[in-house]
Amino acid sequence: MKYSYNGRDFYIKRYPPTTNRSLQPWNAADELVLEFLETNNTESIVLVNDRFGFLATTLFHLKPISVIDYKSHQKSVERNYTSNSLVLKSRYLVKPTDTLSEFEIGVIKIPKSVEEFEFQVQQLHSSLSDNGMVICGFMTKYFTPQLLEIANKYFHQVEQTKAKKKARLLIFKNKKVTEQQSLKINIEFNDKVYTQFPGVFSSRNIDYATQFFLEHLKVKESEFKILDLASGNGVIADQILKQNPDAEVYLLDDSLLAVESSKLNVTNDAKFRWDDSLESFEDNYFDLVVSNPPFHFEYENNIEVSLKLFNEVHRCLKSSGRFTLVANQHLNYKTHLDKIFTSCSVVAENDKFVVYECLS
Repeated sequence: MKYSYNGRDFYIKRYPPTTNRSLQPWNAADELVLEFLETNNTESIVLVNDRFGFLATTLFHLKPISVIDYKSHQKSVERNYTSNSLVLKSRYLVKPTDTLSEFEIGVIKIPKSVEEFEFQVQQLHSSLSDNGMVICGFMTKYFTPQLLEIANKYFHQVEQTKAKKKARLLIFKNKKVTEQQSLKINIEFNDKVYTQFPGVFSSRNIDYATQFFLEHLKVKESEFKILDLASGNGVIADQILKQNPDAEVYLLDDSLLAVESSKLNVTNDAKFRWDDSLESFEDNYFDLVVSNPPFHFEYENNIEVSLKLFNEVHRCLKSSGRFTLVANQHLNYKTHLDKIFTSCSVVAENDKFVVYECLS
């Protein structure tokens, strides 16, 4: 899609791509941020949660620093820079666990998770210059008073702009002196405490679909090479290793914070991959792949990413391998799985969830 800004046309694409034309690579909140920055000059800017690289690309002249949690976010920025003949240097990409250099303006596209929002505010607050500001863009329908409560913990001055195209900005200025506190979340499950970073699915308990899945997951003795796909905080991999401590287990997730969380919880000699695809794995490699695949992406519901992963799983499974996953009933994954795998059967189901077993 073309977007004109600052006297130049930019061509912005979503990654992962989608066939749903209603899903755009930017929204009115992004446009409000650009409008605000036209009258607020800066020499140093940090972007957070700019999932499709729209702001990073249109603001390239400011050499923005992008805080990257998702590997797909990184690829979005890289691809949009390349397609617009821009040069992206590695120092422009930092992790959500990094300490930032001092900067003047921070921009947050407010995420769905309030806990994740505070984590992002805290990271920016710690390195923001004394005269700096944080701009938060969001669609008005997703506003919650908790956003203001969090803002007031870190800043003396909190302002809201008027709504425009159903979007709004929050502006934070005059930062308070605060002690940085750990925002990690502890979750008890099966006599163990699992620790995770904010924003990692799910935030207050082990997801009920995952619990249902684990009730019916039996690892065979012959299944040695195992992949936990979209591994989250690592609870599924951890439970697998309790059944088979000698297994060679890989955990893969698009979210860096998920990968870092799983490293806290899976103490066996597991292997961790921060990626949004299985491209780094060989064909016919795994005996077993397990997953509670994502279909929520912030406020969007989209199964296209999962369907792409299912095809990659098929390539990576041994001829005798199996793929077992849990999903919400309404997603009707079996229709798609039947087209990819030799067979697909229902192992267990209740009124909300279904566990499938697919054979290569």
